[in-house]
Amino acid sequence: MSKIAAGITGIHGWIPEYRLTNDELSTMVETTDEWIMQRIGIKERRILKEGATSDMGAESVKGLLEKTGTKPEEIEVVICATITADYHFPSTANLICDKAGLKRAWSFDLSAACSGFLFGLQTAVQFIESGAYKKVILVGADMMSSITNYTDRTTCPLFGDGAGAVLIEPVEEGLGIKDAILEVDGSGVNHLQMKAGGSLNPSSHKTVEAREHFVYQDGQAVFKVAVSKMADVSVEIMKKNDLKPEELHWLVPHQANMRIIEAVARRMGIPKEKVMINIEKYGNTTAATIPLCLWEWESKLKKGDNLVLAAFGGGFTWGSIYLRWAYDGNGNND
Repeated sequence: MSKIAAGITGIHGWIPEYRLTNDELSTMVETTDEWIMQRIGIKERRILKEGATSDMGAESVKGLLEKTGTKPEEIEVVICATITADYHFPSTANLICDKAGLKRAWSFDLSAACSGFLFGLQTAVQFIESGAYKKVILVGADMMSSITNYTDRTTCPLFGDGAGAVLIEPVEEGLGIKDAILEVDGSGVNHLQMKAGGSLNPSSHKTVEAREHFVYQDGQAVFKVAVSKMADVSVEIMKKNDLKPEELHWLVPHQANMRIIEAVARRMGIPKEKVMINIEKYGNTTAATIPLCLWEWESKLKKGDNLVLAAFGGGFTWGSIYLRWAYDGNGNND
């Protein structure tokens, strides 16, 4: 009996309407459009003015169901990769199920920061390959504006809000997710974290006054490690699967910094035209960056295309997934 293969069979994204441009940001902190574009590569980012992470996730799921012709009751499992949950509990995935009408699915959240979509995808694949389930939805969603300090010029230009959802099902042999390399290093905690709000430093007047409920990042330290780890793991997965640069159709990198993306592509020997990049208009949406790229490029994706997904995030977490795309894109990403 041949092994069950698991692949992405549909994708949909959702982004807020409001655009926070670099020019507007320069009225809030000491920065300029030129400075941000040169160092990060972001022109604008989308900001959710009303609602929460579950609202974005639910909209992406509703669009996914409609696009794929899937009934809500057919979905068996929902995983939400996020670090900006609506609440500590219940899980955001539970709220997404309720808002999207998924009455028969069980669900849970997964926290791996910017690598969340990759960690969630590999988790979803196990459910399908085991034969236990046939239809799993993975949502990557983050409302980063809720934990961004708009008085900190080193971090506030980086982040935006958004969500992407994928349907994962059994696919033809030879297609789907082929391999994954996922890594963590908890010693990176002091370089990229939210200092308060957890069991170590519970919320208090002191933590609020110290602005410790926002993203903290040691930019230079994170940049060096991110370039190294994302590039290393991407090259490793290509070598492991005997995948040559000319055989790779698309690199789908986490959208954190244009310089990191370019460095990873160079190490892999991949020309820029084979790299999915939308950081300029969305910024870093954390767990949503990779699905938003796939959503935007869906019309260009062909059945059998070789893709490498790569990410690096707080934790530290990083990884790479090699997959063969399972269907011809329909180009409908409205």
